[in-house]
Amino acid sequence: MTDDPTSPLARVREIALLLPETEERTSHGQPTFFVAGKQFAQFRDDHHGDGLTVVCVKTSDADEQAMLLEAAPNTYTRPAYLGPSGWVGVNLAGDPDWTLVEDRIARSWELAAPRRLLEAGGR
Repeated sequence: MTDDPTSPLARVREIALLLPETEERTSHGQPTFFVAGKQFAQFRDDHHGDGLTVVCVKTSDADEQAMLLEAAPNTYTRPAYLGPSGWVGVNLAGDPDWTLVEDRIARSWELAAPRRLLEAGGR
């Protein structure tokens, strides 16, 4: 999947790595993106056999998480392990809305980025 430049992972990687001071590392066996040592996105493909291809991103709090899950259950899921911390999975199956995916990844980066990056103009 990683060799295909149109794969969901390649698209997520391209979006995430455009953000300032982002690095990719494997965490818990998954391609994971960090800013200043803080995780802000994780790509999952059939994680523990769940059949989903998602990018997991932070939300501002449990209320935002609940609102997203209720408003768009075909787009958002509550990911294993990260869900209790307010994260959501954005569905990448089929023909995802890549503008939405880009926005959610960037918003998650903003929630994890240090103040100095945000004050410098962020993304």
